Amino acid sequence: MQMKKRVAVLCGGKSTEHEVSLLSARNIVQALDRTNYEPILIGIGKDGVWRLYEDFSFLLSGKNPKEIALPSDGKDVVFVSGGSGKLVRLSTTKEEMMMDVVFPILHGPCGEDGTVQGLLELAGVPFVGAGVCGAAVGMDKDVMKRLLRDAGIPIGRFLTLHRNMTESFSSIAKELGSPFFIKPARAGSSVGVHKVKNERNFGVAVADAFRYDTKIIAEGYIAGREIECAVLGNDELFASVPGEIIVHHEFYSYEAKYMDANGATMDIPAKISPSITEEVRSLARKTFEVLGCEGMGRVDFFLREDGTLFVNEINVLPGFTAISMYPKLLAASGISQSELIDRLIQLACDRFAQEEKLATSYQEPT
Repeated sequence: MQMKKRVAVLCGGKSTEHEVSLLSARNIVQALDRTNYEPILIGIGKDGVWRLYEDFSFLLSGKNPKEIALPSDGKDVVFVSGGSGKLVRLSTTKEEMMMDVVFPILHGPCGEDGTVQGLLELAGVPFVGAGVCGAAVGMDKDVMKRLLRDAGIPIGRFLTLHRNMTESFSSIAKELGSPFFIKPARAGSSVGVHKVKNERNFGVAVADAFRYDTKIIAEGYIAGREIECAVLGNDELFASVPGEIIVHHEFYSYEAKYMDANGATMDIPAKISPSITEEVRSLARKTFEVLGCEGMGRVDFFLREDGTLFVNEINVLPGFTAISMYPKLLAASGISQSELIDRLIQLACDRFAQEEKLATSYQEPT
């Protein structure tokens, strides 16, 4: 009889997207096929402490970020470096259990940016999603956009701003046009994002974005439809049917995504021509490859009225909440959420097996 794989669902984190991560974890735990997998829930508190939870019921307590939270009664645990997935209690160093694979459904800094991926690499355990480099690049919109631009992938105009910035509203508007967007370079879920129309709200937008990151970016406004495409795979990539986000707020803000049930609607598949559909899918795969991603990613586009496409960004750990586009796009492409999670786990194990074959000692070539 085949043993069930223990899947550590890693959620929470020291991030403004902590609660969104819990909502994603809820759906993953519910969708895991219990005939093949045993879910183990590990929550990272906003204090940075990792806790093991035997009771998952708190995940069912809320449907939006204001209604869900990690309890403080979990067991403090840590992965052992080089331990092949060994999880131990911090208080006693007693071994709790061995994990077969980790599903880090963490959004934002200290989880989606390569930090946790590096820790899991050191722990010697397979994990779902991009590796250290792909995660770090995918999180940093400044670095991401530079790499995409150098690869000839169409992107919008942008500027990178630091705390000692000398740029003003007028200088940025001269470069990018007006209005433009201000956002943290390394955050997600539209946290700290502002549409800047004039000098009056420029200072507020910059100050708020710097609350969440030490580096921010200004992006030129692109009038167009918001198209998204899901990518699945390691070496062989599958791109989903594209979908469209139809926003009923001024832009796709945190409130529109998670707090307002009527903030946005999804049109899947998007009502676009077959030629644009194929262009979206092709650009999504190319973006995924250029940025060194693995496992999964959601590529977001702007589609102008004249048919011009621009890649806005990639999300290498896209949400799995009830309203998240990534699983919905793949479901519309014939891959159910349960099958999707199964494939992601297999992709993680395949990559780990390949990396385990790499030499760790120098040998003369033959």
